[in-house]
Amino acid sequence: MSNALQNVVAQVGRVVLGKQHQIKLALACLLSRGHLLIEDLPGVGKTTLAHALAKSLGLQFHRIQFTSDMLPADIIGVSVYDRDGKAFRFHPGPIFAQVVLADEVNRATPKTQSALLEAMEEHQVTIEGVTHALPEPFFVIATQNPSHQIGTFPLPESQLDRFQMRIELGYPDHDAERALLEGVERRTLIEELEPCLEPQELLDLQRAVRKVHAAPALVDYVQAIVEHTRRSPDYVHGLSPRAALALMHCARAWAYLDGRASVLPEDVQAVLPGIAGHRLYPAHNGVARTKSDIAVGLIDAVPIP
Repeated sequence: MSNALQNVVAQVGRVVLGKQHQIKLALACLLSRGHLLIEDLPGVGKTTLAHALAKSLGLQFHRIQFTSDMLPADIIGVSVYDRDGKAFRFHPGPIFAQVVLADEVNRATPKTQSALLEAMEEHQVTIEGVTHALPEPFFVIATQNPSHQIGTFPLPESQLDRFQMRIELGYPDHDAERALLEGVERRTLIEELEPCLEPQELLDLQRAVRKVHAAPALVDYVQAIVEHTRRSPDYVHGLSPRAALALMHCARAWAYLDGRASVLPEDVQAVLPGIAGHRLYPAHNGVARTKSDIAVGLIDAVPIP
């Protein structure tokens, strides 16, 4: 891992305590040019993690608080008639940032959620037939509350699949929570964070991640996992080619974060819960339901070549 990335992990770790593994997963997702979904109960640090990452990576940051009365134009922007110029002028919405935090994304209606689809996939938005490019790098970090909570609209599968990885934070352990209670206010710590990277440096790191070597046997392993999910009667449907690519890209990023130039099966296994957990649905009762259980089941069922 480069010194700059080590500094990012260490700096974010001082804000979000006791979550080094989740911080590395989030960074692996961003280094592999993916979008991240953080799902957990309110108050466990989802928004704090997103803000600390953006500040440490030196990127322009916008937060969008999703609500049930929000419209797509509130995200993308709107064209307003300019009397002086006698033409419509486009006013960009908060989606035009390098890191966009879609906070509590599942509190908005499906119509508003869908406004993110083109932006996440194509890194552009189209308004009234005119295409507007989004800044680079461009990351969406979305947070959502569990679907059983009041006032939530479940994300459709097409939207979920746009997120390369989904992670959970969970409660802090005893020591981390003690340090949290006795320490400085998190908001103050975020304000004091210094960028560890320039945007161009991050783009260079993303290109370096894509060059991490994956041996043919490693590709065989990824294919075997994907094919198992498609053949198995335990799941409604298997992993898509997009999911297979996500698994490969994130495994490369995980290897890079560990300072290696080639991918190991352990890298695939490390990122598998975040890739497969929100894409596989059990076909009947008794099948593993949590993302960790799904990953363990796949790792046990598919031998390493």
